[in-house]
Amino acid sequence: MTQVENDIKKEFSIVREVLSKEVYLLRADLFEKYVNFIKEHPLFIEEIFIKKDDKPEVKVKFVAKIKPTLTEQGINPVDVLNKAKRIADDEFYTRYEDIEKEINMYDKSIWKDKCVFCNCDDAVDDDDRRTSAFALFFLNNFKELQLKKLICTHYSGGIDLFNAGSRGYIFTKEGFSEIKDDYDKMKKYPREYDGSFDHPLSIKILNEEADIVCTNPPFSKARKYWKLIIESEKQFLIISNITNVKNQPYISYIMDNKVRPGYTRIDWFQNPKREITDAAGHWYTNFPINDRPRYKQLKIVPLKDIPVKHKNYDDIGTLLVENNYIPNNYKHPFAVSVRQILNGLLEKGYKYYQDKDYTPYINGKPKFGRVLVLKIEDDETK
Repeated sequence: MTQVENDIKKEFSIVREVLSKEVYLLRADLFEKYVNFIKEHPLFIEEIFIKKDDKPEVKVKFVAKIKPTLTEQGINPVDVLNKAKRIADDEFYTRYEDIEKEINMYDKSIWKDKCVFCNCDDAVDDDDRRTSAFALFFLNNFKELQLKKLICTHYSGGIDLFNAGSRGYIFTKEGFSEIKDDYDKMKKYPREYDGSFDHPLSIKILNEEADIVCTNPPFSKARKYWKLIIESEKQFLIISNITNVKNQPYISYIMDNKVRPGYTRIDWFQNPKREITDAAGHWYTNFPINDRPRYKQLKIVPLKDIPVKHKNYDDIGTLLVENNYIPNNYKHPFAVSVRQILNGLLEKGYKYYQDKDYTPYINGKPKFGRVLVLKIEDDETK
């Protein structure tokens, strides 16, 4: 328990106001993440449910509904929340430590003599507070990674996150020098250039100069961004919504092995006021993934060994598995959550069964969307 407690404190350190106060226990919006962290911990053994004593019958007064619920209207509550968050999702800063954590998972040799392109409002300034964490990381590690070139663009539209001005620009650093760079002299302000990732000049840089793209594209434009980056055939390491692994059209890219989840998820961003806020993000890449740490979270066992409380069947008989349990002897499609996919299930002998998400119904009521997967037969791997 001491080890688990210490790991919890480390993982949630950013929401602890003082060392003696465990803030994450007091915030309802963090409770689910806190519980999931414990369940995924390697020392977690079993979740025990305690049945409460039956309460005496209480007479209930029924009141006619004035307005039907979202479910009765045929509206998915999750879709409503995602729509409401779109604007906020586009106004997040990525934290430096999250970039460092992910990039450190890869061999440094992938960056050697490469041109890195940060093309989603990655401003550069002598003041770190007005510099994108992506730009700052690659500037700080330019020599160590042996980069050939770094190109960053500032977007002039929308909110000026970095107080970098109303004009879009292109920042270029080529070659390493021990002498401190004059960043203002390394910026170009092309006429009528807004710095957007889909501006013709940005696309020209992507196709003709970039080797690797690394940035946090706006969540609300992820579909367009993924298509642009994948069609460019460049290597990339980007942040996107954690649910993309179950959403059409992203599944087709993963099925074709053009994209795979990166190593780490991102739960914390900063808003324009530099306040910490939570959002469900994850890294995605086309780099090879070697020995993913979260493989150990997957519990791949015979179907009979999965506890009853962690397996269920929906109204049409589809198997649903929970808590990272995966049957290794089940020959039919079964439904898993986003978590299992992000933990590397597709690299353990399983594949998507269809290129869209799956909504299970239990007793006629829809549940959260899942992914239908199927165990790859031995003859398919030959």
